[in-house]
Amino acid sequence: MSFVTQVKLLLQPIIFLYKFLFGRRISDTSNNNNSTSHQPPDVATTSIVSYDSGEYSDPLPLPTGEYEVFLSFRGPDTRHQLTDILYRFLVHLKIRTFRDDDELRQGEGIWSNLVRAIGQSKVYIPILSETYAHSKWCLEELAEIVECQKQNKGHIILPIFYMVDPRDVRHQTGPYQSAFQEHEKKFDAKTIQVWRHALVGTLKGWHVKSKDE
Repeated sequence: MSFVTQVKLLLQPIIFLYKFLFGRRISDTSNNNNSTSHQPPDVATTSIVSYDSGEYSDPLPLPTGEYEVFLSFRGPDTRHQLTDILYRFLVHLKIRTFRDDDELRQGEGIWSNLVRAIGQSKVYIPILSETYAHSKWCLEELAEIVECQKQNKGHIILPIFYMVDPRDVRHQTGPYQSAFQEHEKKFDAKTIQVWRHALVGTLKGWHVKSKDE
């Protein structure tokens, strides 16, 4: 898939993210202004970029939380393809985005960092690729995401089905069936059930059917 094609594919979710996150930013800023009339809110600022005109609008406030978006993905499948492009777009737009390959802090436990980032984020983007379910880490992330979203109704999950049939993801068939057959040899039934439930929780999203579409 060419760079231009992937950019076009990502415009819709990026616009959605802007509307969702900026709506929260404006709301948070309004609340801060009402509670602290003599001091401006302690936030950074960013601008909305227009890729058609190349111009920037007035700056909007960034919330003080550490992350806004959490990307969950299987590195060998998408790290240097769709995930990398999406990550660079979000960072360019000053949306604080976590991805586990370059955001882990040295000296801290990997899982504790992931849980912290998931808890801080407001938008979760699992990129569900062919071997996503083969990774214990990916399934653990997704289970934590689904649980966090359940407890925080204002948070949203926006899955991208990357060259995999969404039905295979939700019903654990095809490549996802073989992944769980291997997991069942190593993990207890309760853990497997949690992972399966998390995959069922990935509702409607964007479906990338092929590299050449």
